[in-house]
Amino acid sequence: MSAATREGVSARRERLLGGEPGAFAVARFTRVTPQKARRIGDLIRGMEVDEALALLKFAPQAAAENFYKLVESAVANAETTEGLSRESLVISRVQIDDGPTMKRWRPRAKGAANRILKRSSHLTVVVTPADAYPTSTSTKKGGNR
Repeated sequence: MSAATREGVSARRERLLGGEPGAFAVARFTRVTPQKARRIGDLIRGMEVDEALALLKFAPQAAAENFYKLVESAVANAETTEGLSRESLVISRVQIDDGPTMKRWRPRAKGAANRILKRSSHLTVVVTPADAYPTSTSTKKGGNR
């Protein structure tokens, strides 16, 4: 397996963005269940960056704080490495993968034990310029479900 497909480009960037302009941020081993994180990820996918940050700031879910930091990081990466302006950025991709699960035991009645699963997630947010992001009616809120 090669470390880079093009000179100086990581395999992760090549997989997420290809040759398109944009940036990404990754938070691994986040202590939030993937199911709860996907609820927030589905909310912000396709939104403009400033609109998504405003929504995340006041969202009651605990996973929203992780996504807020992640979007801020992706925007900072886009501004510094790609030279993109913050106003033109759109969250084009949100990826939530399962992380490792910690297994714990809780004592129960009559000497029994129940298993407790403490799940974690790997979160990825990709931001691209609005003109490079394809907009369609099915990706917006209220589309076919």
